[in-house]
Amino acid sequence: MDRLSEITFRLPATPASRAFLGELATLWADVPYAGGDADGGLCLTPPHPAGAHPVTTFRLADVPTPEVVFSTGHAIGVWESAEPPEDHVHPAPVELADLTRRLAGQVRRIDHTGVNVPSRFVPPEGWRDLVSGLAASSALYRYPTGEEWPFVLPSTPDELADDIRDFVVGREPRFELVHETRQTRTLWQFALWTDLTRAELQRLFPEPEGFTFPELADVFRVVPVASPWPDLGLRFDLCYRVDAGPTDWETGEWLVTEGGRVR
Repeated sequence: MDRLSEITFRLPATPASRAFLGELATLWADVPYAGGDADGGLCLTPPHPAGAHPVTTFRLADVPTPEVVFSTGHAIGVWESAEPPEDHVHPAPVELADLTRRLAGQVRRIDHTGVNVPSRFVPPEGWRDLVSGLAASSALYRYPTGEEWPFVLPSTPDELADDIRDFVVGREPRFELVHETRQTRTLWQFALWTDLTRAELQRLFPEPEGFTFPELADVFRVVPVASPWPDLGLRFDLCYRVDAGPTDWETGEWLVTEGGRVR
């Protein structure tokens, strides 16, 4: 199979999608590897190591609903659900424009993007096919604690053929795939490195707008964002400032050495 060179978040060509892209561009204005592309979209190019792929792009397209498309041919769409979205658990989703305003000048890097796919729509065999396709075309690593959260790490051709041994900050954005048992709809997630402390992010996004996952409460604050698309959830994970880094998470070493490659 060909090397995974690009992961594309495709949006319907509507005013809501254009506004969404505009807000992302503003939110990521201080991220040095985020920029526009020739098609009027956004492109995130891994800064380290040189030649690492995949790049991550966001583009308008002639599609009825949002989808994530891999350059190797796989795609993840959204599934219509008759059940109410799980956002009712957190009744105050923030508008993306408001999130952008509150975080102005504070976002430095993009740790990863990702898609949470509901297990009710993607049975185990479909999940295995999706993971196998990514493993055959990219440097895919298990999450070390055993959850079904594999991560694609940007890699060079030599690393794809062998393994990642150079642990550097900048091998980002990564891409996370989650087989989600608790959700009723597809969710896009964006994990951002900020210049803010845990206390500062708590003040910026108090409950119920922001919350934490107990096992990751020391790492980031979760902010659900209002989605223009009823069958797609949006979530921003805002990572606290790291003063004693780089950590083995930032360099990818923890995923590589503790999680191991999916072959």
